[in-house]
Amino acid sequence: PVSDSWSDLSDVEQRHLLVSKTVDEVQMMIQQLTTEVSCRDIRFQPISNSGIHNENFKVLTPSQFLMTVPLRGLTGYKERQVRRWRYYTVQGEKLLSSVRNPEELHQWLEVEQFSKSLQQWHDTDMNFEGDLVPAKVLAVFRDLVEKSIITCDLSRKISLLESFSSVVRVAVETSNLQVEVELVPTVEILTCWPEKARWPRCLRRWPSQEKVQCVKSFGFNLLARSNYHWQLGFSRAERLLVEGIDEDGGCRMKCFRVMRQMKEDVWCKGNKPVLTSYHLQMVLLWTCEKYPRAKDWRYFREGFLRLVRKLHKCVSQHFLKHYFLRDANLFQYANTSDLDLVAGKLIVFLENPVLCLD
Repeated sequence: PVSDSWSDLSDVEQRHLLVSKTVDEVQMMIQQLTTEVSCRDIRFQPISNSGIHNENFKVLTPSQFLMTVPLRGLTGYKERQVRRWRYYTVQGEKLLSSVRNPEELHQWLEVEQFSKSLQQWHDTDMNFEGDLVPAKVLAVFRDLVEKSIITCDLSRKISLLESFSSVVRVAVETSNLQVEVELVPTVEILTCWPEKARWPRCLRRWPSQEKVQCVKSFGFNLLARSNYHWQLGFSRAERLLVEGIDEDGGCRMKCFRVMRQMKEDVWCKGNKPVLTSYHLQMVLLWTCEKYPRAKDWRYFREGFLRLVRKLHKCVSQHFLKHYFLRDANLFQYANTSDLDLVAGKLIVFLENPVLCLD
């Protein structure tokens, strides 16, 4: 059974060491690659190499990463209030009916929303009718990545993967395993918090007001991951929330790491699972908000099972709210059959909670 005396985290520690080593290897290669990309086009910045806690780096699973590539030359962002309709394809052809509005997690982006912009952002390779078009940004980026792999003599280590959508994914050979990395051109907006993200909610006791102000002061990101609309991202905010999460002496992170290990080893295995570490992080944040007191996280067994029950509820309902954008469902496009399989395994576990990490 899950007991408070249970303290053997050897599998969790092993995972951390393996992932850290893989991340270091991947970052060194991607840094070299993006440095060459930046030499070819100043609008793309090289990524920094700062290990597993790099805010530009998300470990979705031990073999599936997401890495944001910052875009240069767009500063002084302001939200746009006036709605206008778009009648063009990503190839620049005219449409008779307008392009659909962005979903909750997305928005349009116009070059005029920045008080300062490099002249290159006005070129038609990425800009159409004043819009910065993610599909165009990705097309330019993909071409640069392809050329840079050859120039950097990385062909034996990195290969560009075919994709049905416009996203840019590469396979990277590390000393332990092959990993897949999605490279995402990203506008980092450090000066404001998006109006869409109505956070924190009223009468919430977690996080503290000081923490909220600190988190919001780090702004947000806009990620090029679709054709027309930019996806809102909160990597800096999420990192800040998780960083000091146990300063009251609680066991939240231990509960989270064990849940993640069980997810990877038992509940949802595989290279491209329906559940990623990012989904689990959202479950953690929602649960911390619901149970804000230090005494709620004093005992491992209680805290761990609380997280698993929350995870089961979200998976079985096919509904996981984004922590900052509560109308966005992170399972909206997930395979429901896969979710149901995971829900079944979680039910079995909750009926007889036995950890099998060793």
